[in-house]
Amino acid sequence: MSPPVVRSLRQQIREHIVEGIVSGRWQPGERIVERRIAVELDVSQTPVREALRELETLRLIESAPNKGVRVRALTAADLEEIYPVRAGLEQIAAELAAGALAQDVSALAPEVLALRLADERGDAEAQTGHTVAFHRELVKASGNSVLLHTWESLGIEIWTALSIRWLGTRQRFYADEHQDLVDAFVRRDPRIGELVKEHVLNCAPRA
Repeated sequence: MSPPVVRSLRQQIREHIVEGIVSGRWQPGERIVERRIAVELDVSQTPVREALRELETLRLIESAPNKGVRVRALTAADLEEIYPVRAGLEQIAAELAAGALAQDVSALAPEVLALRLADERGDAEAQTGHTVAFHRELVKASGNSVLLHTWESLGIEIWTALSIRWLGTRQRFYADEHQDLVDAFVRRDPRIGELVKEHVLNCAPRA
């Protein structure tokens, strides 16, 4: 069994705020009060401030002098911008990982199975989680830590959740699309990088 993932306090606070934004607890344009979050979670304001700073880097929130921190009023165009960047990174990852994944797709297979179950239930939250997990495993298989760090810094899970829940960019057959990629790795398709790139771009919301 894999060891449990230990999340830092800052990560836990960040996840709390993200969940609030994605679920609609904080609406676009609404102010997020640092002190209130600290009291609610019984923590100091320092890790809350750090978490908010990270989310501002991801462009989920914005701050202005004398106005505090607010949830950005994101549009389809904002969400669409991240996909070409992500697609380029995953194209490189797929090409680097092609040899390893042709021999062993065991890191990807469980996510496809989980996606099939989520598809059957129409469970959007599980679809989001397992879709992101599949792509993270694909990038990890590249063996390039810089590439993985860059990919993770994009906040893929957050943007995927926002695309699905805010804009309805929800596909019907996640498992089938991801199984197609697994099959392409196994048969050593020479276009694997392009296939992965096209797959990511097809998931983008349309402005």
